[in-house]
Amino acid sequence: MATAPFIHARCSYTSRISNFINKSGSQQSPVASSSSHASHSSSSSSSSSASNSGFNFPSGTNSGQRHQGLRAHAMSATTNGKSISSMGNSRNDPDHLLVLVHGILASTADWTYAEAELKRRLGKNFLIFVSSSNTYTKTFTGIDGAGKRLADEVLQVVRKTESLKRISFLAHSLGGLFARYAISVLYSRDTYNRDQPDDLATNTEGNSQSTSFSKGGMIAGLEPINFITLATPHLGVRGKRQLPFLLGVPILEKIAAPMAPLFVGRTGSQLFLTDGKPNRPPLLLRMASDCEDGKFLSALGAFKCRIIYANVSYDHMVGWRTSSIRREMELSKPPSQSLDGYKHVVDVEYCPPVPSDGPQFSQEAMKAKEEAQNAPGTHKTVEYHEIIEEEVIQGLQQLGWRKVDVSFHSSFWPFFAHNNIHVKSEWLHNAGIGVIAHVADSLRQQEASSILTASL
Repeated sequence: MATAPFIHARCSYTSRISNFINKSGSQQSPVASSSSHASHSSSSSSSSSASNSGFNFPSGTNSGQRHQGLRAHAMSATTNGKSISSMGNSRNDPDHLLVLVHGILASTADWTYAEAELKRRLGKNFLIFVSSSNTYTKTFTGIDGAGKRLADEVLQVVRKTESLKRISFLAHSLGGLFARYAISVLYSRDTYNRDQPDDLATNTEGNSQSTSFSKGGMIAGLEPINFITLATPHLGVRGKRQLPFLLGVPILEKIAAPMAPLFVGRTGSQLFLTDGKPNRPPLLLRMASDCEDGKFLSALGAFKCRIIYANVSYDHMVGWRTSSIRREMELSKPPSQSLDGYKHVVDVEYCPPVPSDGPQFSQEAMKAKEEAQNAPGTHKTVEYHEIIEEEVIQGLQQLGWRKVDVSFHSSFWPFFAHNNIHVKSEWLHNAGIGVIAHVADSLRQQEASSILTASL
C-alpha cells in the first residue's frame, strides 16, 4: 500500500480568549465560543477527507491568555427563563445519559467522588451511569474486547430508560480507549430501534477501508453530545516518556514493549502497537480511521464536542504527548497559574480539524513492525514507532479537539497526578476537584447549547 507523505503540520490553534465581550457588553464564555467553533469546523471539514496537497497549515502559537467566566456561565445557564434540569421533559425524567468509564486495573469505586459531584452539579436531567463491565483484570483482555463489553452495557441502559435522548462519555486513562472502541460499535448513521439484536456491527453499514468519514449519526440511538477523556493514551504508550514511570531511560523503554503482554495481556501489545500480524495495522492505527473494523472517526465526529484533559507533568502512567494528541515539537512550557475557579487547570485551547488523507500503513511500516515484534530494541523499532505515531496523529487530527492542560506541580502530592485528575480517592487525590468542576461546567454549558438549539 502506498503511503501518504507525512504532514508535520501543527494544529492551527485559536488564541485562548480571556473575558470575551460580545456586542451587547455581556461576558461570553470562551468555551461556548470554542464549542461553536468546533461544531462549525467539524461540519465544514469532516464530511469528506481531503488530499494533503492544496492545504497550508500555519503553526500554532500560544497566547497565554486565560479563559474566564465558564463557571458563572454554566451555573446560571437558562433557556427562555427555564433552568437546564427542568427542560428535559415534562415529567422531569433524565434524558441525557452520561457514561463514566474507569481505567486499567480499576473499578466503579474510582468514580465515587466524581459521580456524586456530577450529580450535584448537573441535576436530574442527567442519568449518570458508572460502567462496571471491565473491572480489574478484565482490562487486560484487549481494547477491542473491553470496548464491545462496554457497548453492550450501554445499550442495556438505553433500552431500560425510554426517556433518554442524548448521550455523553467521560473516561479516565485506558477507559478512554475502551470508550472510543465502544462508540464505534454503537454508532449508526441514523436512528435505529432500541429492541434490535445485541450485535450492533450491522449498524456500521457501508464499512470500508476508506478514510473518509461522515458527519452526524447516532450513538446507541441517542444524540451524541460530549466525548471527554482524562489522561488517556490516545497514541499508545510506546516512545520517549509516553510511559513516564520508566523515567525516560532508553533501555527500560526498549524492554517494556516485549514485557508488557506478560503483565497486562493483550491490552499491553495494543498499547505498544505490536498487536496482530506484521502486515496488519495495529489497533490504535485502525482506531484513527474508518475501516472494516468500525467507523471509529465517524463515531467520534458525531459528538458535538470532544475534550481531552492531559497532565503536563507528574503523571507516572500516561505522558503529556499521548494524552493530548500532540507531537513532541508541539509541546511548550505550560502556564504556571490556574484558570480562575478551576485549580490546577492551567490551559484550554481548541485545535480545529486538519484535513488529510488519513492514516496509512505502508510497506515500510509493515517491515518495521515485523522487526519490532521479532527484535525489540533495535533501530527499526524506534523507526516503527515514529511512523505509527505520526499516522495516528494525522488520523485523529481530522477532527477538532478542545485540549485542556492540567498541572499539579503546586499540589501537595504532585506525583499522584494520574489519579488526581479524576479524584480517585477524595481524601488522597482531592487536588483534582477543580478538574471535575471544569468538566461539570463544560457539560452544563454544552447541555444548555444543545437544548437551546433543539428548542428553536
